[in-house]
Amino acid sequence: MVPDPHDEMRDYLGRDLLAGKRALITGGDSGIGRAVAIAFAKEGADLAIAYLSEHQDAAHTRALVEKAGRKCVLMAGDLAEATHCRHVVEQSVAELGGLDILVNNIAYQKPVDALDELTDEQWLRTFAVNIHSYYRVTKAALPYLGEGAAIVNTSSVNGLRGNKTLLDYSATKGAVNAFTQAMAQNLLERGIRVNAVAPGPVWTPLIPATFPKERVEDFGEQTPMGRPAHPDEIAPSYVFFAANRLSSYYSGEILAPIGGETLPG
Repeated sequence: MVPDPHDEMRDYLGRDLLAGKRALITGGDSGIGRAVAIAFAKEGADLAIAYLSEHQDAAHTRALVEKAGRKCVLMAGDLAEATHCRHVVEQSVAELGGLDILVNNIAYQKPVDALDELTDEQWLRTFAVNIHSYYRVTKAALPYLGEGAAIVNTSSVNGLRGNKTLLDYSATKGAVNAFTQAMAQNLLERGIRVNAVAPGPVWTPLIPATFPKERVEDFGEQTPMGRPAHPDEIAPSYVFFAANRLSSYYSGEILAPIGGETLPG
């Protein structure tokens, strides 16, 4: 990728905001997930990272987490499968000794120009990865999450306003927003906070992997800041929601870092 995405949180200084916490991050091998994992590690958390099959990326993320002095467990597999969703939670708990923070971050997208191009297979795959895994991993994790735990879901600005070429992706991210707000209400009495981060354009490996060359070249230029975000600029939002010291009164919120744009409502 040119330029290289900034996703290693090199200049980030932790303050023990997550000291002793144990976190599971889905899609934590690269991009936003990697930046969040490293930020959490620098704040004192041990990590379990679930990813599909990008073993080299995942190993690099683990090396950076371990460099920060924290433990990192890697779990490869397809979270579109219900059994694997349960497995990653069980393995995380077994290897970390418990679970305090869940970050549902994994995502799949493939642009189309018209609804006629959107196949049933793609529609179902996008929903299986982008929202069914969030439901299944959260459900599996809940028995292990106690009072003071935090769930942070990755949404998207496309879930707030739609995107004409990401029809299925936009629909799943709208579902993530609604699921976040509903679960925040549902878990309030248990003392578990649920929030979401809904970024605008972010320069991650997902972009050149899914968009045509002409869209990659001007990606993010439509924002008021004139550029996409780097993952390092988004990860602190997850630290904010994960740390009770910062966000104990926040639940059901959708934070949208979108480069200076304002949304109605």
